[in-house]
Amino acid sequence: MSSVQKLAGLLVLAGLLIAAGAGVGAWLAAGHYRALLDAAQDDLATTKAGRDHLEELAGEQGRKLGDLVLAGREREQRAAQAQADARELAQGEYAAANRLLQERTGGDQCAAATAVIDQELGL
Repeated sequence: MSSVQKLAGLLVLAGLLIAAGAGVGAWLAAGHYRALLDAAQDDLATTKAGRDHLEELAGEQGRKLGDLVLAGREREQRAAQAQADARELAQGEYAAANRLLQERTGGDQCAAATAVIDQELGL
């Protein structure tokens, strides 16, 4: 064998050793980082599930808040209508009370009040 052949053989052997070392290194690194990668993927899946759940809860909360706002507006409208109806119904009683207050009677106040009330009630 000539020296050129020996040199070529050594270069091929060195290349094979380097390739084998790289392969073993990659295999060892994959074994070492596989557990870390699996844990990170599990954390990612848990985080995504939690995020999706929170998004769902936030959407539900928004819908419920909208329902509460609408219910509040409806109650406000019903209360305003009830006040208007009560004012309308009370007009007759206010008029009667004003007539009682405007009646001028002399003498004993109790007797006068009794007479005015009896008159209003038709007794």
